[in-house]
Amino acid sequence: MITLSAFRWVPPFAQGLVRDLRVRWALEEAGIPYKEKLIGVKDQASAEYRTLQPFGQVPAIEDGDLKLFESGAILLEIAERSDTLLPADAQGRARARAWTLAALNTVEPPITHLGGLMIFHVNEPWAAPAVPTAEQAVCKRLDELAQWLGERDYLEDRFTVGDLMMTTVLRILRNTSLVSDRPALQAYQSRCEARPAFRKALADHLRPFAEYESARASTRPAAG
Repeated sequence: MITLSAFRWVPPFAQGLVRDLRVRWALEEAGIPYKEKLIGVKDQASAEYRTLQPFGQVPAIEDGDLKLFESGAILLEIAERSDTLLPADAQGRARARAWTLAALNTVEPPITHLGGLMIFHVNEPWAAPAVPTAEQAVCKRLDELAQWLGERDYLEDRFTVGDLMMTTVLRILRNTSLVSDRPALQAYQSRCEARPAFRKALADHLRPFAEYESARASTRPAAG
Protein backbone atom coordinates (compact mmCIF):
# COMPACT_ATOMS: atom_id res chain seq x y z
CA MET A 1 0.00 0.00 0.00
CA ILE A 2 1.16 3.53 -0.76
CA THR A 3 2.38 5.56 2.22
CA LEU A 4 1.94 9.31 1.85
CA SER A 5 3.95 11.75 3.92
CA ALA A 6 1.99 14.80 5.06
CA PHE A 7 2.29 17.45 7.75
CA ARG A 8 0.88 16.86 11.21
CA TRP A 9 -0.03 20.54 11.40
CA VAL A 10 0.39 23.78 9.47
CA PRO A 11 -0.81 27.33 10.25
CA PRO A 12 -4.39 28.14 9.21
CA PHE A 13 -3.33 30.14 6.15
CA ALA A 14 -1.79 26.99 4.66
CA GLN A 15 -4.50 24.51 5.60
CA GLY A 16 -6.21 23.30 2.43
CA LEU A 17 -3.23 24.29 0.30
CA VAL A 18 -0.38 21.96 1.29
CA ARG A 19 0.56 19.85 -1.70
CA ASP A 20 -0.25 16.50 -0.15
CA LEU A 21 -3.85 17.48 -1.00
CA ARG A 22 -2.99 17.00 -4.68
CA VAL A 23 -1.79 13.48 -4.07
CA ARG A 24 -4.72 12.56 -1.84
CA TRP A 25 -7.11 13.79 -4.54
CA ALA A 26 -5.36 11.83 -7.27
CA LEU A 27 -5.38 8.66 -5.17
CA GLU A 28 -9.10 9.09 -4.48
CA GLU A 29 -9.85 9.62 -8.17
CA ALA A 30 -7.80 6.54 -9.04
CA GLY A 31 -9.41 4.43 -6.32
CA ILE A 32 -5.99 3.56 -4.89
CA PRO A 33 -5.87 2.98 -1.12
CA TYR A 34 -3.13 4.64 0.90
CA LYS A 35 -2.04 5.36 4.43
CA GLU A 36 -0.62 8.61 5.72
CA LYS A 37 2.60 9.21 7.65
CA LEU A 38 2.31 12.50 9.50
CA ILE A 39 5.52 14.42 10.09
CA GLY A 40 6.66 17.53 11.93
CA VAL A 41 9.63 19.89 11.83
CA LYS A 42 12.03 17.44 13.47
CA ASP A 43 11.04 14.71 11.04
CA GLN A 44 11.66 17.03 8.08
CA ALA A 45 15.23 17.59 9.19
CA SER A 46 16.01 13.94 9.94
CA ALA A 47 18.44 11.95 7.82
CA GLU A 48 15.81 9.25 7.42
CA TYR A 49 13.27 11.60 5.87
CA ARG A 50 15.87 13.30 3.70
CA THR A 51 16.57 9.98 2.00
CA LEU A 52 12.91 10.04 0.93
CA GLN A 53 12.57 13.78 0.26
CA PRO A 54 15.94 15.52 -0.24
CA PHE A 55 14.48 18.95 0.55
CA GLY A 56 12.47 17.92 3.59
CA GLN A 57 9.15 18.91 2.03
CA VAL A 58 5.85 17.13 1.50
CA PRO A 59 4.45 15.24 -0.23
CA ALA A 60 6.48 12.11 -0.71
CA ILE A 61 5.28 8.58 -1.27
CA GLU A 62 6.61 5.11 -0.64
CA ASP A 63 5.19 2.19 -2.61
CA GLY A 64 7.27 -0.94 -2.22
CA ASP A 65 10.63 -0.17 -3.77
CA LEU A 66 9.34 3.07 -5.28
CA LYS A 67 10.17 6.24 -3.37
CA LEU A 68 9.00 9.41 -5.04
CA PHE A 69 8.89 13.10 -4.20
CA GLU A 70 7.54 16.27 -5.87
CA SER A 71 3.78 16.53 -6.29
CA GLY A 72 3.92 16.74 -10.09
CA ALA A 73 5.97 13.58 -10.42
CA ILE A 74 3.75 11.75 -7.95
CA LEU A 75 0.56 12.83 -9.72
CA LEU A 76 1.84 11.66 -13.08
CA GLU A 77 2.83 8.31 -11.57
CA ILE A 78 -0.63 7.86 -10.09
CA ALA A 79 -2.28 9.03 -13.31
CA GLU A 80 -0.51 6.29 -15.25
CA ARG A 81 -2.45 3.80 -13.12
CA SER A 82 -5.87 5.38 -13.65
CA ASP A 83 -8.22 5.79 -16.61
CA THR A 84 -9.92 8.56 -14.64
CA LEU A 85 -6.82 10.73 -14.72
CA LEU A 86 -5.34 9.88 -18.12
CA PRO A 87 -7.29 9.12 -21.31
CA ALA A 88 -6.67 5.87 -23.14
CA ASP A 89 -5.48 7.47 -26.40
CA ALA A 90 -1.89 8.63 -26.80
CA GLN A 91 -2.74 12.18 -27.80
CA GLY A 92 -5.13 12.63 -24.89
CA ARG A 93 -2.53 11.34 -22.45
CA ALA A 94 0.11 13.67 -23.84
CA ARG A 95 -2.24 16.66 -23.60
CA ALA A 96 -3.12 15.81 -19.99
CA ARG A 97 0.57 15.65 -19.09
CA ALA A 98 1.15 18.97 -20.86
CA TRP A 99 -1.56 20.67 -18.80
CA THR A 100 -0.11 19.22 -15.62
CA LEU A 101 3.25 20.78 -16.43
CA ALA A 102 1.60 24.03 -17.54
CA ALA A 103 -0.11 24.32 -14.17
CA LEU A 104 3.20 23.78 -12.38
CA ASN A 105 5.57 25.73 -14.63
CA THR A 106 3.47 28.46 -16.23
CA VAL A 107 0.57 29.26 -13.91
CA GLU A 108 1.82 28.43 -10.41
CA PRO A 109 5.10 30.44 -10.29
CA PRO A 110 3.56 33.93 -10.62
CA ILE A 111 0.79 32.92 -8.21
CA THR A 112 3.20 31.70 -5.53
CA HIS A 113 5.32 34.82 -6.03
CA LEU A 114 2.30 37.03 -5.41
CA GLY A 115 1.30 34.90 -2.43
CA GLY A 116 4.76 35.26 -0.94
CA LEU A 117 4.59 39.04 -1.19
CA MET A 118 1.14 39.15 0.40
CA ILE A 119 1.76 36.60 3.18
CA PHE A 120 5.39 35.98 4.02
CA HIS A 121 6.79 39.44 3.21
CA VAL A 122 3.77 41.61 3.92
CA ASN A 123 5.65 43.64 6.55
CA GLU A 124 8.72 44.23 4.41
CA PRO A 125 8.92 47.78 3.04
CA TRP A 126 9.91 46.53 -0.40
CA ALA A 127 6.97 44.12 -0.75
CA ALA A 128 4.04 46.51 -1.19
CA PRO A 129 5.51 48.28 -4.24
CA ALA A 130 6.16 44.89 -5.86
CA VAL A 131 2.57 43.66 -5.50
CA PRO A 132 0.99 45.48 -8.51
CA THR A 133 3.55 44.07 -10.95
CA ALA A 134 3.23 40.59 -9.45
CA GLU A 135 -0.56 40.77 -9.63
CA GLN A 136 -0.38 41.88 -13.25
CA ALA A 137 1.68 38.79 -14.09
CA VAL A 138 -0.91 36.58 -12.40
CA CYS A 139 -3.79 38.29 -14.19
CA LYS A 140 -2.10 37.73 -17.53
CA ARG A 141 -1.93 33.98 -16.94
CA LEU A 142 -5.47 33.83 -15.57
CA ASP A 143 -6.84 35.73 -18.55
CA GLU A 144 -5.06 33.37 -20.93
CA LEU A 145 -6.39 30.36 -19.06
CA ALA A 146 -9.93 31.76 -19.02
CA GLN A 147 -9.72 32.43 -22.75
CA TRP A 148 -8.66 28.84 -23.38
CA LEU A 149 -11.47 27.46 -21.26
CA GLY A 150 -14.18 29.59 -22.86
CA GLU A 151 -17.28 27.44 -22.50
CA ARG A 152 -15.36 24.21 -21.92
CA ASP A 153 -16.06 22.26 -18.77
CA TYR A 154 -12.44 21.12 -18.54
CA LEU A 155 -9.08 21.94 -20.10
CA GLU A 156 -9.63 19.23 -22.70
CA ASP A 157 -12.76 17.20 -23.47
CA ARG A 158 -12.87 15.47 -20.07
CA PHE A 159 -11.45 15.72 -16.55
CA THR A 160 -7.79 14.65 -16.30
CA VAL A 161 -4.80 14.96 -14.02
CA GLY A 162 -4.17 18.31 -15.69
CA ASP A 163 -7.44 19.67 -14.31
CA LEU A 164 -6.63 18.29 -10.89
CA MET A 165 -3.28 20.05 -10.82
CA MET A 166 -4.64 23.30 -12.26
CA THR A 167 -7.43 23.43 -9.69
CA THR A 168 -5.01 23.07 -6.79
CA VAL A 169 -2.96 25.91 -8.24
CA LEU A 170 -6.00 28.18 -8.53
CA ARG A 171 -6.86 27.42 -4.90
CA ILE A 172 -3.74 29.33 -3.83
CA LEU A 173 -5.64 32.52 -4.76
CA ARG A 174 -8.55 31.73 -2.44
CA ASN A 175 -8.08 34.89 -0.35
CA THR A 176 -8.24 37.12 -3.42
CA SER A 177 -10.94 37.84 -6.01
CA LEU A 178 -8.64 37.07 -8.93
CA VAL A 179 -10.39 33.79 -9.79
CA SER A 180 -13.94 34.89 -8.96
CA ASP A 181 -13.47 37.98 -11.12
CA ARG A 182 -13.28 35.60 -14.07
CA PRO A 183 -16.55 33.64 -14.31
CA ALA A 184 -15.11 30.91 -16.56
CA LEU A 185 -12.35 30.20 -14.05
CA GLN A 186 -14.67 30.36 -11.06
CA ALA A 187 -17.09 27.91 -12.67
CA TYR A 188 -14.21 25.64 -13.68
CA GLN A 189 -12.69 25.55 -10.19
CA SER A 190 -16.09 24.98 -8.57
CA ARG A 191 -16.85 22.16 -11.01
CA CYS A 192 -13.61 20.36 -10.21
CA GLU A 193 -13.93 20.90 -6.47
CA ALA A 194 -17.45 19.47 -6.53
CA ARG A 195 -16.07 16.05 -7.42
CA PRO A 196 -16.56 13.53 -4.59
CA ALA A 197 -12.89 12.55 -4.71
CA PHE A 198 -11.83 16.12 -4.02
CA ARG A 199 -14.23 16.49 -1.12
CA LYS A 200 -12.95 13.27 0.44
CA ALA A 201 -9.32 14.27 -0.10
CA LEU A 202 -9.85 17.71 1.40
CA ALA A 203 -11.53 16.26 4.48
CA ASP A 204 -8.68 13.80 4.98
CA HIS A 205 -6.12 16.56 4.43
CA LEU A 206 -7.72 18.81 7.07
CA ARG A 207 -8.45 16.11 9.65
CA PRO A 208 -4.91 15.86 11.16
CA PHE A 209 -4.79 19.62 11.68
CA ALA A 210 -8.08 19.62 13.57
CA GLU A 211 -6.98 16.64 15.65
CA TYR A 212 -3.66 18.31 16.47
CA GLU A 213 -5.34 21.55 17.48
CA SER A 214 -7.89 19.69 19.59
CA ALA A 215 -5.17 17.73 21.38
CA ARG A 216 -3.22 20.89 22.14
CA ALA A 217 -6.32 22.65 23.44
CA SER A 218 -7.06 19.76 25.79
CA THR A 219 -3.61 20.01 27.39
CA ARG A 220 -3.68 23.76 28.05
CA PRO A 221 -4.15 24.81 31.67
CA ALA A 222 -7.64 26.07 32.49
CA ALA A 223 -7.94 29.85 32.63
CA GLY A 224 -8.30 31.46 36.04
